[in-house]
Amino acid sequence: MKVNFAFCAKEAVIASVLKSTEWNESKMTWKLWKYSFVLVILALAGLVALRSYAVQSDSGTGLSSTVTVARGDIEDIVTAQGKLEPKEYVDVGTQVSGQLKKLYVEIGDNVPKGQLLAEIDPQVYQAKVEADQARLKTLQAQILEQNAQIRLARQQQARNEALFKAKAVSRDALEITQSQLSVAEAQLDALQAQVEEQKSTLEGDQANLGYTKIYAPMDGTVVAQSTKQGQTVNASQSAPTIVQLANLDVMTARAQVAEADVSRLSVGMPVYFTTLGSQRRWNASVRQILPTPETVNDVVLYNVLVDVDNKDKQLMTGMSTQMYFVAGSARNVLALPATALGRRLAKQDDATGQAYQITLANGKTAEKKTVHVGLISRTEAEIRSGLSESDKVSIEQQTTPSGSQQAGGRNNRRGGFGPRL
Repeated sequence: MKVNFAFCAKEAVIASVLKSTEWNESKMTWKLWKYSFVLVILALAGLVALRSYAVQSDSGTGLSSTVTVARGDIEDIVTAQGKLEPKEYVDVGTQVSGQLKKLYVEIGDNVPKGQLLAEIDPQVYQAKVEADQARLKTLQAQILEQNAQIRLARQQQARNEALFKAKAVSRDALEITQSQLSVAEAQLDALQAQVEEQKSTLEGDQANLGYTKIYAPMDGTVVAQSTKQGQTVNASQSAPTIVQLANLDVMTARAQVAEADVSRLSVGMPVYFTTLGSQRRWNASVRQILPTPETVNDVVLYNVLVDVDNKDKQLMTGMSTQMYFVAGSARNVLALPATALGRRLAKQDDATGQAYQITLANGKTAEKKTVHVGLISRTEAEIRSGLSESDKVSIEQQTTPSGSQQAGGRNNRRGGFGPRL
């Protein structure tokens, strides 16, 4: 039996091709199903998005919700950062150079006015005073000698005048004695001027000797010590600071307010602040707004000074403060979120406030109504007329940030701000 090997090989190739074709067709069918499923999911998501957009378009500005009119406290405030410093302080320095021989106080000591704080080595200045005193005594002795010379010159002049009348001496002899008297008197005047000069020098050196002892110029607490005992200080160019004294009974919070907000502040405005790590709230008022600004990283800041009582010594120098300047406040009033206010009307009355149009939420119907608004903060508005407590007002949630959500120095909350006493 003869086997046709060529025919068998051809049949085997055909069978292999048919099998491969069936596998590829099955694989392509699975891919088509998978892609079809993905397309269906995408189509459903698109329909949901279109439905949401249509709902928002019908409502105008966004999704609608309701809020209830309630009583509360409203404050319109300007916030700023600050630092605490003593209201009254002085840098106690030295007017003379030398070694700091003795320091009698330490940081934290309470000292009364006139207490000895430190002492500079007085030997050099004591020697100058003694030299001035010796020089003054020498001049005073020279004055006594010159007075004797003047008395002699006057006697000689009187004698020569008598002899000249008797024609016993010449006119030249008389004029010589007169000249000698004038010279002696002039020398006396010069010596007296030197005495005055020496007295002035002595007084200056005595003052420098006194400056070697440094006394407290005011009642206060030693809050800083710049020089150590034994250190040499040089006062020829500037007065070196030995210690700093401060009255800590009254502290000053120095707040830095941005130029956009400083025009809303005024002297006497109420302000409160807190410190880091403390829940206590300190109340005070604005004492001064300094006219000269400081520029920090191209930001213009104005210093606002606020004084606060500190007899309990809870506030310390250098503490950071969060300042809240109260530009306006309303207590126990009807309040409504500022976003619920609709179109502002042209009508305005100082007694009733600015007129706005709002939307009452009465079931499924929406009723437009005019209300009068007083104080408006960044978040809430004071309702003076047009609404009652527990009324419901429709509010539209903005899909884009409104002007009241922009960053700034002002901050407002309802029902009080910050920690309370």
